[in-house]
Amino acid sequence: MAADFSAGTSVQVKAGVNAPDLPEHSIAGWTGTITQVSGKKGARKIFIEWDDQTLDAMSDAFKQACEEKQLYHLMVCLTEDDIEVA
Repeated sequence: MAADFSAGTSVQVKAGVNAPDLPEHSIAGWTGTITQVSGKKGARKIFIEWDDQTLDAMSDAFKQACEEKQLYHLMVCLTEDDIEVA
C-alpha cells in the first residue's frame, strides 16, 4: 500500500536520490516535513522543508551550488517515488 503523503508528514529521502536541480549532490537520507502537495496522484509534486538536523548537516558545497543556481536550499520539490515516511 502506498504511503499517503500530505502536508505535515515527516519524510526521508530514499537511497540513491540526488537533488533534482543539482544531480551531482546526493540528498539520500535527508529528512524534512511536507509543506505542500500538488498535482494528480501518481504525478504529484511533494514540497519538503528540510528539518534542523538536515540543515545542520548540509554541506557548504551544496549551499554554494544552490546559491550559484539561485535555488532555495531550505526546501526541495520531489516526487512520491523519491521519499518515504520517516
